Amino acid sequence: MWTLRAAVRRGLPLLRAACSFREVLAPAPQDRCVRALSTFGGKNPDKSRLLSGSGGEAIARKGWKEEGEEEDETGVEDEEVEELLLEREPLLPQGAQRVFLLHPDVKWGAKKQTLTRAELQVAEAKTLVHTLLNWSVEETMIVSTKTPDKKLVFGKGNFELLTEKIRGSPQITSVFLNVERMSPLTKKELEAAWGVEVFDRFTIVLHIFRCNAKTKEAKLQIALAEIPLLRSNLKNEVAHLDQQGGGSRYIMGSGETFLQIQQRVLKEKEIKIKKALEKLKKRRHLLRSQRKKRELPIISIMGYTNCGKTTLIKALTGDAAIQPRDQLFATLDITAHSGSLPSHMTVVYVDTIGFLSQLPHDLIESFSATLEDVAHSDVIIHVRDISHPETDLQKASVLSVLKNLNLPNQLLDSIIEVHNKVDLVESYESTEPNAITISALLGHGLEKLKAEIESAVLKATGKKLLTLNIKLEGAQLSWLYKEATVQEVDVIPENGTANVKVIISNSAYETLKQINQPSGKP
Repeated sequence: MWTLRAAVRRGLPLLRAACSFREVLAPAPQDRCVRALSTFGGKNPDKSRLLSGSGGEAIARKGWKEEGEEEDETGVEDEEVEELLLEREPLLPQGAQRVFLLHPDVKWGAKKQTLTRAELQVAEAKTLVHTLLNWSVEETMIVSTKTPDKKLVFGKGNFELLTEKIRGSPQITSVFLNVERMSPLTKKELEAAWGVEVFDRFTIVLHIFRCNAKTKEAKLQIALAEIPLLRSNLKNEVAHLDQQGGGSRYIMGSGETFLQIQQRVLKEKEIKIKKALEKLKKRRHLLRSQRKKRELPIISIMGYTNCGKTTLIKALTGDAAIQPRDQLFATLDITAHSGSLPSHMTVVYVDTIGFLSQLPHDLIESFSATLEDVAHSDVIIHVRDISHPETDLQKASVLSVLKNLNLPNQLLDSIIEVHNKVDLVESYESTEPNAITISALLGHGLEKLKAEIESAVLKATGKKLLTLNIKLEGAQLSWLYKEATVQEVDVIPENGTANVKVIISNSAYETLKQINQPSGKP
């Protein structure tokens, strides 16, 4: 006789429905079992907090809109997304947490950091913790280690000292181990030794992503990134069940073990998420096609998280509706905003997800589809927080990700580097000759940046800057206002013509020549 207990541990979907010996003799209906097996976590989060926005790509602009934008044409229904996202187990404990921030400092070997210092890594980790509501850092500690990949991370002596320290500090409610990923075994051993929950960088960042995601696409991408974590937790929990004699038994009537059923459910969920993301990808492709028809130049704003990308877009567009937030990963969804350059040419600024050093690989993979939009840009602006002590490392992290996106060489070679937040650095002078120094918050240097953007756009798109002699009678002038960017009109009354200075695409210029056969000169 045996009993399959319900909700023995967090993260065991199957165990939410207890099966007594009597219930084993009379199994529940199959559809009810499937619903139980597909539940992820012991508590249902508030449904109203899970879904917001219409998904796909948010477009904020002045005076124009994408075709069909008022209708949700993503092909992904809210109910479909809700089914995939509901009943996910909280990644972190709810309520206030007093965190012991522990940084393993690798002194030598392949994992030794050469571009940064442990103190700066701890400072960034503290910022991650402070991003979480009601979380605070109780104490920080940097501990040397020779064995970061071992089960207990630290050597025997340091581990015993840490255990004594944490066990003797009742005010500490959890430990943030500042490593990219812990193995399930390491997490289990550390929690058993220290008596509190232990989290790694991946779990903290993933939770922040989940909190800040607004659109369907961002939520689905995060759910996809959680799958490897769920698989790791599953193996750990099954091993725990095996010790109790229940993990590897066959579930009566199914012909599968608990592990096999859970793996199948996770695989089915992963397939559904990927299909939903593929539908959203097609929607983005449609939006790009519409912009291409309009010949609107696309400018992607890239940079390390919290470097001021959104603040810069607000300054360039003058859009008061854009509300930047001083926190990590405030932007997770690709958003597009229209603006104009000194020549009055309309362009689209695309705000993108911020980067982070040691950003977990699963998160980068999950957001790779969103970052595909960058490959279709005409110009990339790389924004740097020049006031940050690790600005050079941040630059290296961003460029590393960009290179992994397989962007065209001409796009990578034409990146405009912007040194932002110069107002926070006294008498700042850039040592990089091609960088443009600005303060997006105060508006310093924006005119020079706009001129540089305009020059790069003209080069990338092949648009021409021409002065055309147009007859005033007829519709040619109004046609130019509609199809090109008119900069200046010099009327010549005696012969009924005007010299019109315009920025015009090759296709529009060819069309105009057929209409009017104008004379033009660069």
